Amino acid sequence: MKIISFNVNGIRAISKKNFFEDMASVDADVICLQETKASVEQVNEAVQESMGKYQVFANQAVKKGYSGTSILAKVKPIAVICDMGIEEHDQEGRVICAEFEEYFVISVYVPNSKNDLSRLDYRQKWDADFLSYLKNLEKKKPVIVCGDFNVAHRDIDLARPKANYNKSAGYTQKEIDGMDNYTSNGLIDTFRNLHPDEVKYSWWSYRGGARDRNVGWRIDYLLTSESLKDRITDAFILNDVHGSDHCPLGIEII
Repeated sequence: MKIISFNVNGIRAISKKNFFEDMASVDADVICLQETKASVEQVNEAVQESMGKYQVFANQAVKKGYSGTSILAKVKPIAVICDMGIEEHDQEGRVICAEFEEYFVISVYVPNSKNDLSRLDYRQKWDADFLSYLKNLEKKKPVIVCGDFNVAHRDIDLARPKANYNKSAGYTQKEIDGMDNYTSNGLIDTFRNLHPDEVKYSWWSYRGGARDRNVGWRIDYLLTSESLKDRITDAFILNDVHGSDHCPLGIEII
């Protein structure tokens, strides 16, 4: 099974670019999308005609045109659940979970701490609550967590670590600690597990030609329960796929 994760930065905008051709080329069994910026109906309208072999499931924010997550699956899930069941976190459509026979697949769009770090405290609480949510799911079966975590975990994961450390959203120690908590509590960073020394990014600022110069950050992750570790045969980041300020990443699992 091939699973892809992609922060599309607006499903309606990217659907007017090469999104459908790119996804057809990747030919994933499950596609997890983040930052769809659309209602459930708008997500369906944007993709259903061109991606008819997929069943489409979406979660939306209360605020129109903001946040949002989606899961597209060739095989019908046993169940699909939106949100964590925590009211303060469930207003922005940031979590959608599909239960399959052998594991849960979760598409997540973790809150950004904002440029002035005004949302950093909230972000810390969100990380802690989301980890508890995942561990609760794990009591039933393993989890595969796909999405934009809005944090570079280590120096290797961003082009300019010294300039950004404890100054920029996405590379403060509190956010790094949050990612440490995921990986020290039985969740595997699939890309880093298979490629411990490879420098590869998944997001670039639109400013200053950052993508052309590859001044980027790896802030998108595909985490799995430790019990699935030996079943991951490939983990990859598709830098050549454009259309968003992020690029897709994925795994193959047997």
